[in-house]
Amino acid sequence: MSSAKSPRRRAREFALQGIYQWLLSGNSVPVIEDHMSQVSGFDKADRELFVELLRGTLDNVADLQYDFAPYIDRPLAELSPVERAILLLATHELKCRLETPYRVVINEAIELAKGYGATDGHRFINGVLDKLAAQLRAAEIEALKK
Repeated sequence: MSSAKSPRRRAREFALQGIYQWLLSGNSVPVIEDHMSQVSGFDKADRELFVELLRGTLDNVADLQYDFAPYIDRPLAELSPVERAILLLATHELKCRLETPYRVVINEAIELAKGYGATDGHRFINGVLDKLAAQLRAAEIEALKK
């Protein structure tokens, strides 16, 4: 990871990696937290944000998938694990971290998709999250238009 990344961006990257690990291995959250905390560069991440994002996402996977499922163009099972992990993480942030502007959440998700996803995966992520934000953050979006 480059040293130019903010502690918050690093926290999101580590949370994404933890969610991805959970999707593939089914490891418990404490095992994943322990593993991620030993990865090089973790000391530069916002640990509190990482823990909140990882636990908040993995504690609510079914609800989060229910929220974004109407906006994906294929069955949930056909999403790549990276796309699914990014959508889970960003959906959690849109729903539960209202202090983070929706545009920041979407931008961070796009950057994660560019860094970890398929070539045009960021476009898919952007499209899904734009529609989801219109539902979950309608008041915020309306206020910005005024």
